[in-house]
Amino acid sequence: MKMNIANRITLVRVVLVPVFAVLYLTDWLAEPVKSWVCLAVFLIASLSDFVDGQLARRLHIVTDFGKFMDPLADKLLVATALICLTGSGVIPAWVSVILIGREFVISGFRLIAAEKGVVIAAGIWGKAKTMTQMIAVIMLLSPITALWFRVIALVLLYASVALSLISVADYMVRNKAVLEDSGE
Repeated sequence: MKMNIANRITLVRVVLVPVFAVLYLTDWLAEPVKSWVCLAVFLIASLSDFVDGQLARRLHIVTDFGKFMDPLADKLLVATALICLTGSGVIPAWVSVILIGREFVISGFRLIAAEKGVVIAAGIWGKAKTMTQMIAVIMLLSPITALWFRVIALVLLYASVALSLISVADYMVRNKAVLEDSGE
């Protein structure tokens, strides 16, 4: 299979996930260099999501591989960051469990819908969750330690937890027919 530029960028994002994890979880670099490098890797990976999507649409090179791998790469990146932040004591485990659990629930829900020929687009609550979660993770990865900065990061993180729960409920309510068994 020949890979187009958008899919190659997605694969680079997948490769950056373990690079980020190794850099974050080891002491190869001293602080604050380590934090800045981890933040840079995370930002590059996050921005690559925007770039590959724009290229795929603009160049009309949207593929099934990209449709599958792009959201998976995003989930891997964010889940890895959340797990690293939890492991280092920056955020409580229950936050990561809710945020990562939400991704499993929505992915499973979309699979059930796809089997029934229904495409479930991202809702406003899910988009708001993603935005607040990404800003919070970026801020928490930052070596900036000012109290006001950390408080804002945590407020955004907890807001993303609330938005995660609201978005799951919204998906279920708006698409309850998907969950109904056809009796076959």
